[in-house]
Amino acid sequence: MRVWVPRDAAARALGADAVAAAVQACARASGQEVALTRNGSRGMIWLEPLVEVERGGVRHAYGPATAADVPDILEGSSPLHLGPTEDLPWMARQTRLTFARVGVTDPLSLAEYEAHGGLAGLRRALAMTPAEVVAEVTASGLRGRGGAGFPTGIKWKTVHDAPGPQKYIVCNADEGDSATFADRMLMEGDPFCLIEGMAIAGLAVGATKGFIYLRSEYPDAAAVLTAALRIAREAGVLGGAVLGQGPAFDIELRMGAGAYVCGEETSLLNSLEGKRGVVRAKPPLPALQGFMGRPTVVNNVISLATVPVILEKGAAHYAGFGLGRSRGTMPLQIAGNVRHGGLFECAFGLTLGEIVNDIGGGTASGRPVKAVQVGGPLGAWFPPALFDTPFGYEEFAARDGLIGHAGLTVADDSIDMLRMARFAMEFCAIESCGKCTPCRIGAVRGVETIDRIAAGDGAAVPLLTDLCATMKSGSLCALGGFTPYPVLSALTHFPDDFACRKEAAE
Repeated sequence: MRVWVPRDAAARALGADAVAAAVQACARASGQEVALTRNGSRGMIWLEPLVEVERGGVRHAYGPATAADVPDILEGSSPLHLGPTEDLPWMARQTRLTFARVGVTDPLSLAEYEAHGGLAGLRRALAMTPAEVVAEVTASGLRGRGGAGFPTGIKWKTVHDAPGPQKYIVCNADEGDSATFADRMLMEGDPFCLIEGMAIAGLAVGATKGFIYLRSEYPDAAAVLTAALRIAREAGVLGGAVLGQGPAFDIELRMGAGAYVCGEETSLLNSLEGKRGVVRAKPPLPALQGFMGRPTVVNNVISLATVPVILEKGAAHYAGFGLGRSRGTMPLQIAGNVRHGGLFECAFGLTLGEIVNDIGGGTASGRPVKAVQVGGPLGAWFPPALFDTPFGYEEFAARDGLIGHAGLTVADDSIDMLRMARFAMEFCAIESCGKCTPCRIGAVRGVETIDRIAAGDGAAVPLLTDLCATMKSGSLCALGGFTPYPVLSALTHFPDDFACRKEAAE
């Protein structure tokens, strides 16, 4: 009998380790031969710990499970039986390309990784010229999944064309936004996919060294990546010759120190060099003068982990999904006050309403949805009146929003939007690196101005909008530049939450 219990951090936080120990204990007690695999999470967090048992060659799901449920699960008599995992509505509706193996394979089995299509993209890339690899990624339409949405192929071509004795690939794994966990799930559930993507990027631009800059709050991901990098080197995937036939490429894991601003690429590069994590002025761009002043590709985890499937199946296959200039798939991370929270990978194009109400199932509290913040703590709040917005970069930008890392935080009608606006300014004030005045001073003044509004000073509202305009146009990086999104969207779409303060004061 083969059994899967996730080792994903979310599943472990909900008791997966105790469930796995119970599986082993039951097997010993009964004398039954059970092969236990600690896989990644399938993304249905409300069902974690989710136990899967293979019966007749089909994996059946049980959850949410406790250690006490294990005997009945192994016997096949548990009322927690949900049916074949792949047939569950949440799974059946997805288009899993980047996350195709997450939850399916043993994260640290290179053999299973290859059996499920792994390394096929890297082998194809080895048979191509670097320029051809860059062209393939460009044709796929892949854009940066870390928030900015910049075309990945253009960034790679810039580094490919840039002169320099040494080039680097830097993976931005400093996933610090609220309601974002796709990077962590990928690194814990399919680390070889990220390694393969970085190796392909190295081949494409002529880099021989890569770095994964991981946030310190991800110890589980650090442990999995450390083991995966060792296995990859021992197997010859990394090292002096990629897969024994290509140029040299190796990857080093570096841990951040908890600064949110180091999710910004130039702050990350400063930290990686051992300097204080502050924003660099641009130009020069990191693609021309990045790590140690050399041409550097800086991509986030999902961007790099998507490259293998593009090379394996071809640019046209990937570009065949999506809408407009938003091609391929996006791992949606649904969180907050929501009934079905978790990771759902699908092609661009679903409306926000379909994501929140159909896939997410509405609020966990059962109260009406009041707003959804899309794109992390710096994303705009969208009211139900805008739920017809298709999920795409340009479509959200047209409505003064951004999809960012595709993290969605759902809130019901009990939320106070003035408090949410204040939180955004306070968050920026705390996390600012202090390099530029609009962010460093503007966020502090923003908190003070919102407090004036809360005290009934309606004349402070125009001051707040002017302040947001200054931060948006004058900040050096997205921390100060994007903070106005949640503030202005709250003010625009939920004016009553601001006006009632004035009425109460009067």
